[in-house]
Amino acid sequence: MFIADAQAHIWAANSPARPWAPGRAPHRKTALGAEELLRLMDAAGVARCVLIPPSWDADRNDLVLDVAQRYPERFAAMGRFDLDAPEAAERVQTWCDTPGMRGFRISFSLPRWMAALEEQRVDWLWRAAEDAQVPIALMVSQAQLPLVDAVAARFTGLKLVICHLALPTEDKDEAAFRDFDLILPLAKRRNVMVKVSALPAYTSEAYPFRALHQYIRRVYDAFGARRMFWGSDLARLPCGYREAIDLFVEELPWLPADDKAWIMGRGLCEWLDWSLPLAVTNPPGQT
Repeated sequence: MFIADAQAHIWAANSPARPWAPGRAPHRKTALGAEELLRLMDAAGVARCVLIPPSWDADRNDLVLDVAQRYPERFAAMGRFDLDAPEAAERVQTWCDTPGMRGFRISFSLPRWMAALEEQRVDWLWRAAEDAQVPIALMVSQAQLPLVDAVAARFTGLKLVICHLALPTEDKDEAAFRDFDLILPLAKRRNVMVKVSALPAYTSEAYPFRALHQYIRRVYDAFGARRMFWGSDLARLPCGYREAIDLFVEELPWLPADDKAWIMGRGLCEWLDWSLPLAVTNPPGQT
């Protein structure tokens, strides 16, 4: 099966030349670099991966862009976008002109930008991204989902994906899924996709993570396979790469094989306009 990971972070070690952002802690003590990630992908059977700069790397995009440009068939970048940068709206128009860049990630869950979403002070962003067809990955809280719903309703051509189903990062089990139902109404917005990513990090159960199955089924029933993108957020996982894959590939007998293919990579690549290998679009036996 062709597998494309919707999210992983890579970063460099903390150093005077490249200091981490104050107050932000990485998912693990040692930096995860491109070469290690490639080895892990190869071992797990992952063909491609979308790279997002982590918050502790001070929102730099240079590392993920360099890797995406060196390995264009393996990696794509969704960079951090500074809403306060000069001429930010103009930057949106040419954002994806840079080789390797496929969109951007904005964390409206961070205090500095929460109010901008609530007060509709970023309509210029939605308008510019809609015009340029730049995909946006949103890191939002569950309480912010009604605000995202309103944005998607007003900007129907905007390409949005919600990271990690908007689950609270620090919680597990019942606490993590207490407000899970808030994401389901967004399924009526055809321009909203969801990342079913990092899910093993939200349960204290070991593989096969049976407590997660009911939530995956409800997302599938609401959004459908073509609007669900599997992702690992690898450095956060409490399990191996392959176990996060097998949760979807081996442990959901109700999920048809064709729909697994869409969730595990085909949908993500088509959404990002990242050309698929011919063998994926035209499997053996098809004309």
